[in-house]
Amino acid sequence: MNEEQRMQAGLATEDAPKTTEKDYSKYFESVYSAPSLKDAKKRGKEEVEYHDNFQIDQRFKGMGNGRKFYIRTYGCQMNEHDTEVIAGIFMALGYESTDTVKDADVILLNTCAIRENAENKVFGELGHLKALKRERPDLLIGVCGCMSQEESVVNKILKTYDQVDMIFGTHNIHRLPHILHEAYMSKEMVIEVWSKEGDVIEDLPKVRHGKIKAWVNIMYGCDKFCTYCIVPYTRGKERSRRPDDIIQEVRQLAAEGYKEITLLGQNVNAYGKDFEDITYRLGDLMDDLRLIDIPRIRFTTSHPRDFDDHLIEVLAKGGNLVDHIHLPVQSGSSDMLKIMARKYTREHYLNLVDKIRTAIPNASLTTDIIVGFPNETDEQFEETMSLYREVGFDMAFTYIYSPREGTPAAKMIDNVPMEVKKERLQRLNKLVNDMSAEAMKPYQGQVVKVLVEGESKRNPDVLAGYTEKSKLVNFKAPRSVIGEIVEVRITEAKTWSLDGEYIGVAKEEKVMA
Repeated sequence: MNEEQRMQAGLATEDAPKTTEKDYSKYFESVYSAPSLKDAKKRGKEEVEYHDNFQIDQRFKGMGNGRKFYIRTYGCQMNEHDTEVIAGIFMALGYESTDTVKDADVILLNTCAIRENAENKVFGELGHLKALKRERPDLLIGVCGCMSQEESVVNKILKTYDQVDMIFGTHNIHRLPHILHEAYMSKEMVIEVWSKEGDVIEDLPKVRHGKIKAWVNIMYGCDKFCTYCIVPYTRGKERSRRPDDIIQEVRQLAAEGYKEITLLGQNVNAYGKDFEDITYRLGDLMDDLRLIDIPRIRFTTSHPRDFDDHLIEVLAKGGNLVDHIHLPVQSGSSDMLKIMARKYTREHYLNLVDKIRTAIPNASLTTDIIVGFPNETDEQFEETMSLYREVGFDMAFTYIYSPREGTPAAKMIDNVPMEVKKERLQRLNKLVNDMSAEAMKPYQGQVVKVLVEGESKRNPDVLAGYTEKSKLVNFKAPRSVIGEIVEVRITEAKTWSLDGEYIGVAKEEKVMA
């Protein structure tokens, strides 16, 4: 490995030259470019490198001694997992975590770009932090995550938010020690955003919350290019971790006592498609992971295009592979799906659901739906409503379409009036609520197994946890069962949750004397 490769991998290297104020525009142009559908689709020819020996450079060790960090996370599970890695790097540098910005020496906003509302929250938070920066000039404020990969966002920060000290993207989180070092040494804003997709970096430190549930990233990026979605540009092309690295991580989590893992990817079903030396897909990985002694294994998020028959066959084996599948449909209209570039039809989706239900009769299905996409007619919206009824989803995340700059859909005429979008969303949400309530009714009087996560958000005297099908259950029980899988008899079925009576620790969870 040459010196440049070692530096990009976050490995020990010689001091790199500092970027001066005059260098920034040239540097920015060389490493950063606006999202481009044409350019992004060429990226499949680029080679992804694997690094399995991440280490903190000796010259950075102890950088955080006596300092504290604070991370505010926006967005999806992938962002949450990225925050675990960022926190791990901070801790490895000697920093301590704090839960308040007032005590922090470094504040990072790990951002989401999926919707305009998420970006507005970040800009609002940056505005609030300006006064804190004035009070404490030595405070470092950074913006990372998906928003950092958008040129328009970076330009806005450069123009308006001079209290920001550093900006870095999703592909170079492992470069955090170098970025912090530069921020401390430089009086100018440090910008390190790579247009090239990141390599796959193993052995990154992580700070996970608790010892009950864990996220395991199995791949990065997305190649689907749905016309409304910014993710392929902010997260890069699909690149899979090697199976042995994933299996070893899950085995370690099992040894540490974790009860549930969720495999993560922007399009988790595409896992392994980029391997050139082996034929190994998500179904193969799940088949190997089900042999590990960990009670529950989930995955998210699926794309219907890559949900193959072998995966269904493996999931039907059950065991620790839970029978809850999140399968975003986005629309029930084939015409809308075509405009969205989802690359499947209503009929294809319903056929996939039929295959899943045939192999796994009790499978719980949830989904994502966008209403008010450009050109959506009343008839096409009704197709979404009818598909929802036909599938019988247990739950859905529903959204009003909003354009994202840099996506093909942003160039379309947003010709569905907002009042129509809101009315459709209201009608859809009523259907979602009604069907969720119906899906909950059969649980009345049943005994379910619940992984206890902690206190209920509304009542500290009540414990809460989730079933295999991801149903929230509230019940009273000794706090000693937190982190265990217990049996609960359901006494009341509500629209979005279940109330029950604690019976005891599930048999397979009882500790041998």
